[in-house]
Amino acid sequence: MLRIVLFLVLIALAAAGAAWVADQPGDLVLTAGSFRASTTLPRFVFLLGVFAAAVVLVWSIVTMIWRAPGRLRRRRHEKRHARGRHAITHGLLAIGHGDTALARRHADTARRLAANDPLALLLHAQSAQLEGNRDEAQRVFRVMAEREDTRLLGLRGLFIEAQRADDAVGAVMIAEEAIKLSPSSTWASHAVLGFRCARGDWSGALAILDSNLSAGLIDKAAYRRQRGVLLTARALELETMDRDVARESVMEAIKLAPTLVPAAVLAAKFESEAHQVRRSMKLVEAAWLANPHPDLADAYAHVKLGDSARQRLQRVETLAAKTPADKVGHVEGQLAIARAAIDASEFARARAVLAPYVNDPTQRVALLMAELERTEHGDGGRARAWTLRAVRARHDPAWTADGYVSDRWRPVSPVTGRLDAFQWQTPVASLPSDKGATIESSAFEEAMLAAPPPKRVTAAPSEPPVEPPMAAADPVPAAQDNSPPEAKETTAEAAKEEPAVTPAEPVNPAPEAAESSPEAATPVFRTRADLGKPAPAPIQAVIPIVRAPDDPGIDDEGPSDEFAEQIGTPRTHAKAQAGGWRGFWSRWGA
Repeated sequence: MLRIVLFLVLIALAAAGAAWVADQPGDLVLTAGSFRASTTLPRFVFLLGVFAAAVVLVWSIVTMIWRAPGRLRRRRHEKRHARGRHAITHGLLAIGHGDTALARRHADTARRLAANDPLALLLHAQSAQLEGNRDEAQRVFRVMAEREDTRLLGLRGLFIEAQRADDAVGAVMIAEEAIKLSPSSTWASHAVLGFRCARGDWSGALAILDSNLSAGLIDKAAYRRQRGVLLTARALELETMDRDVARESVMEAIKLAPTLVPAAVLAAKFESEAHQVRRSMKLVEAAWLANPHPDLADAYAHVKLGDSARQRLQRVETLAAKTPADKVGHVEGQLAIARAAIDASEFARARAVLAPYVNDPTQRVALLMAELERTEHGDGGRARAWTLRAVRARHDPAWTADGYVSDRWRPVSPVTGRLDAFQWQTPVASLPSDKGATIESSAFEEAMLAAPPPKRVTAAPSEPPVEPPMAAADPVPAAQDNSPPEAKETTAEAAKEEPAVTPAEPVNPAPEAAESSPEAATPVFRTRADLGKPAPAPIQAVIPIVRAPDDPGIDDEGPSDEFAEQIGTPRTHAKAQAGGWRGFWSRWGA
């Protein structure tokens, strides 16, 4: 609206000026030597305007002709650059969907049309990576690292190529160089932090963590947690070498991360050694409420040195009572009670605690049941059956990070190098771990678990059995379900010792021997009433020896001995010279 008003004002002023010029009387005379021109004022103004327009037109034509080569060069460059950008765009898209040939073709076009474009260099490097040409990719990334605008991008590419070549030292050197250029580089700080943690350089890792906080890469809560993890790792490493530094580190760690299990366990240990029992118990209780763990229960049980097993059981029951029954970690408290009850010989208490979990046991439940059977009854058969069940039972929670299962807590994941990656949870991945393989169940296991446990009783004295008319045989141990039936004696000596026995009256010596035995031994394998057994096949008195097809057999001649062949053998020569000291003395006539 303002422009329209201004335009109308200008038109009005121009009209007013033209009217004023037209109303002026008189003539305008121009004299130059003998030249004299006379005209009116309106005509002079009109001619002056035409002259000015002609001058401007001529100047524009001359300028256009003068600047035409530059404009043509610039236009050709812009067109070339546009084609290069088009090739870069479609080349990156080809890399995105994995078309190696198309990406290489667009990369060559972009390098020819836009050689100095950073995106053209990136396309060239990525197309080389897609083809697997690492040497070409490294060369392009080095060129990018030498340029000011693509230095960080080139270092990032060189870092990735060093990782692919398993050059850990070179990768860390590149990452440290990138941190010097840009402290806020996330990938570089993560790589250097993981490398220093893997090398055990906890002081350097703490310095990187402080730098990340200053650069704003992590928030305050994450910084406190990760610093607590690093201090705990340093304390665990120095526990046996420098206990003062370890104690100082773990005490700072427990303040920063009070729910960190290894920090709470180690801090409770140091406090217990300093006779600060109440403070030690508070540290364990705080971590237990957040994450129930067997190490916490063990530390809580041994928080007071010199306690008996029953006192430890009472203390563990107190700790387990702090976890509600509807919480996931409630089972950890029950397993801790069972462990302490077995140590205190409270076997009934241990069975009562483990009873809700024996139908679908985990590995730790099955192992506790095996130990309970072995400790309470001395039943090796049921203990082995529970051990077999433990092998194929469900996994218990373990320290897991990125699919890797470890038997102990670690500050950094060995898979990705991520700090504070290990969590106490049930492993679900199938990567290489510290757990063994599983096997299928067996009929032996089911039979042993279904049979009742043996009772240890002393045999009562009984009346002496009536002597049979034949000679009394030696006592034979009680028959077992895995022992073969005894074969009848067929030798001449057995016939002489049993003259009263006739063929018409068979004798079964096993029951009589069992009756004459003063005390029956506890069978190792017990039978089940609900498992039918086929009748045992009779075993021949003389079992022929049959060699397998691939058995080379035994050489009856024995191994050849060069020394024995020289001096002869007792088989071939009765008076041949003997070997050893006898042969030595025989040669001297002794």
